Parts: sequence; structure tokens; C-alpha cells
Amino acid sequence: MNTNTTNASAGKSPYVIEMRGITKIFPGIIANDDITLQLKKGEIHALLGENGAGKSTLMSVLFGLYQPEKGEIYKNGEKVTINDPNDANALGIGMVHQHFKLVDVFTVLDNIILGVEPTKYGFLTKKEAREKVLRLSKTYGLNVDPDALVEDITVGMQQRTEILKMLYRENEILIFDEPTAVLTPQEITELMGIMKGLAKEGKSILFISHKLNEIMEVADRCTVLRKGKYIGTVDIADTDIERLSEMMVGREVHFTVDKDESKPGDVVLEVKDLTVKGHSHKKNAVNGVSLKVRKGEIVCVAGIDGNGQSEFISAITGLTKCEEGSVITLNGEDVTKKSIRYKNTHGMSHIPEDRHKHGLVLDYSLEQNLVLQRYFEKEFSHGGFIRFDKIRDYADVLIAEYDIRSGQGPVTPARSMSGGNQQKAIIARELDRPHDLLIAVQPTRGLDVGAIESIHKQIVSSRDAGAGVLLVSLELDEVMNLSDRILVMYEGEITGEFDPKKTTVQELGLYMAGAKRQNGRGEADGK
Repeated sequence: MNTNTTNASAGKSPYVIEMRGITKIFPGIIANDDITLQLKKGEIHALLGENGAGKSTLMSVLFGLYQPEKGEIYKNGEKVTINDPNDANALGIGMVHQHFKLVDVFTVLDNIILGVEPTKYGFLTKKEAREKVLRLSKTYGLNVDPDALVEDITVGMQQRTEILKMLYRENEILIFDEPTAVLTPQEITELMGIMKGLAKEGKSILFISHKLNEIMEVADRCTVLRKGKYIGTVDIADTDIERLSEMMVGREVHFTVDKDESKPGDVVLEVKDLTVKGHSHKKNAVNGVSLKVRKGEIVCVAGIDGNGQSEFISAITGLTKCEEGSVITLNGEDVTKKSIRYKNTHGMSHIPEDRHKHGLVLDYSLEQNLVLQRYFEKEFSHGGFIRFDKIRDYADVLIAEYDIRSGQGPVTPARSMSGGNQQKAIIARELDRPHDLLIAVQPTRGLDVGAIESIHKQIVSSRDAGAGVLLVSLELDEVMNLSDRILVMYEGEITGEFDPKKTTVQELGLYMAGAKRQNGRGEADGK
């Protein structure tokens, strides 16, 4: 490791980490433009910004994944050079990435010790490592099963595994990159408690986020970036959500959805007795669910993650098979056994839950991803040949309309874009093509408040233009704000139907947790 300490800068620095004048340039974009960030010992310091503002890039510089063109990094007042993540780890810096860096077929314990495996006489010795992991998990309330395979545990448990990786290496500076993007509300609450506990123990935390309520709850200070530039640093005790959102977006943001009463029309989607087997085949993931979605309304399926919502949507869209006896009709036509393309060309648009697995071809360019479901249409092909000029023109329009930010415009590889801008690309593609039914699963996951405001408006516009919308969301604020009707799913069944104007988040929570359910007459039964 090359630490290149500078004695002149050494001394009693009030900052455990100081990044001074960091500039990082990628082809076509200045991701970080002369940014200074100062982290105090024992504080939780939030890094706030829009999608593509440069937050993850700045933290990747600190963790040694990128080398800056300009700028210096100091630890406890001494200048250091971080060439790679091994240097960062040696300096006590650890990072939990937005998309976890775990080996699915390894156990939790094997993932935690990977790269720093304890050996004796050349043989792997796990006993002491196991004891240390159990001790750390007990100390910090990170209860995990060290022998469980990563592929078999929840996303929340995978994140705990990532945190234990840092603690096992005795990292003192912990970087969390969008740590709540894939967590349920309960797991988010647990993580907030864990972060506060870590800070109380003397760890210093950098917390990348664009969820303002979480920053207000857990952070001590917040640094705001916008379009790669430093906007300012504020004490959380002296600010509010409105000020932070204005610093982040550069304008006033409205947190409530402005929409007229719905005017439901004909049934666009009808699902009868939909049953889907679970992954283990021991129990149905979806058990005899029936519902209708009409044109001109937004119907939301709410519930805690893992209660059958994913399998329910996969069956409707054709990603997985449903059991015999299930019926799915689109505009009155039975499409239960039709192909995904057939559904797409007959009025169904789908914003999928997993943007990497089902939303994008990551090694394709942005413009190629924007025409994935339309390249065969006359507008984009002629005589068996693709009209690349037409695709480029179309992509330019969507990039401008949906504010998709990327370093090289339409030719940018999708893989190199920020998560939020990848999501914007999917939303642009699905909302722009003709559709009678929009299925939107976690449509604003990973988006900042400005983008969320815009996407909510576009979903409402889609409803007002006559489309039916089936929304699946874990964000209760989004559920209450956007829905015309709410259906709660618990253990693969619909347990209640609600009017958002006549219910509360607390009431929904009881149904989501299985504490209450409605009987056939729409009345509540206690459990």
C-alpha cells in the first residue's frame, strides 16, 4: 500500500476523512467537479443528490475503485493515496455497494472472510473466524446464520452480510451506497438503528441517499451534490426536507401528487383464480387471486416484500407460468398462455421490479434499450434492415423528455449509467409506447425526489389518457398518494381492499402484517 503521508498536513485534524478538490472525468461528462467532503469521527454524514449527481463516483474514488484527475484525500490530517480497494481496507475504509458484491453459492461466513481467510500451516481455519462473526453480529444486532447460503437469504440479510464484511476487517470508515434501495420498510427501520449503533461505537459513516426522510432521521450532517458540483453542507438539526430537496434539485419540489378523481371505464385486465407455485413447490406463492383493473384508474397492490407480489406480476406478464385454472384477460381477450411479445404488442407495458435482470440488456447501448420492444416496427425497420438513424432520433427525443442523463448520450452503454438513470430509461420506453395497461412494479425505486415527482405525474397522465394502471409498491407514501384503489396482499392472497381517502397507513400496516383481513363482505376480521 502506498500511503504517501504528508507530515505538514498531519496533526490534530477534526476530520477522520477529508476529500479536497476531487475531480473525476468520464468520456463526455465531469462526474465530480472540484468537490470537497469532510467526515468527522463518529458522525453519520449523508451524501445527497439527484440520480447521476456524482455521489457513487465520489465514494468509488474514496474506496479506490476510481482514480481522480485532480484532488487529494486525507485521513486524520495526513495525505494518503488509495490505488485500489485493498489500500482502502488497509486504511480502515469499507463500502457496502448498492448492488451487493456477494457470491451466491457461498455461505454467509465464506462471503464475510473472502480475501482475508484465516489459515494455519497452510490450511483454512474457520473456527475463530466463525466465533468473531457471531460476536460481531451479537454486538451490533446483525443477526445472521453464518452457514446459510447467500442465494437462500433475504435481501436484508445479504446487506447485513455486507456490513459484517466491513466489521470483520475492522473498518472504521463505513460507506453505505443507497443502502435502503432494495429493503422493506421494516428492514429500513432496522438498518437505521444499526447505523446509529455503529456511530455510537465510534464508527464514521458516509451514507449515500436521496431519501430525504431517512437522511432527516439518521444523519448528523448532509453534503449536497448537483450535476457533479458541490452545493453545500448543512447540519440536519438546522434544516428541513423542503430546503434539502431544493438544494438537491435546484427548484421547489411538490411531495403530494396532484390528480383529479379517477373515471374508471371498461375492464382492461381481469385475473381469475390466479395460482402460482412457490420456488420450493411446497407452498403456492400466489393462491387463487382474482382482481379487475379498469381503464382510467390506478390499482395498487401493497404488501411487505415476499408475499407473492413478484410471482403475481411475473405470471400476468408471462415471465413465469401460472397453474391450470388460472385465467388472465387483456381487453377481454384470454392471454393466459400468450407470449410476452404478444402481450406487449397488444397493449401491455411493464416496468419490472429488477431493472438489471428483466428491464435492460446491460451491454446494449441506451438507444438500443429504448427500442427493445419496437425495433421490428415499420418506423424502425425496413425490408429486414434496422433504420439506425430513426432509432437515434427516437432515443434523442426520449432522453430529452425524460431527462435521462448519461455521459455519451444515446450510445452510452446501459451498464455504465447510474441506477436511477437506468430506471428512467425503462420508464421512458414503457410509457412512450402505446398501451392500454401499465404494470408498474416499484417504478420509483432508486429515484430522487425530483424524478419521483416527474414519474408520478407521468403515471397519472397515463391513467388520464385512458390506460389502466396496476401498481406494486413497497413505499406506503407512494401507495397512499398515487392509488385510486388499494389491494393488500399477504401470503399470496388479497386480504383487503381500501379507498386511500378512507384508510390510514397504520390500518394498511395491520393487513400487510397479517394481523387483520377482510371477510367476503369487505368487513375486517381480527386474526
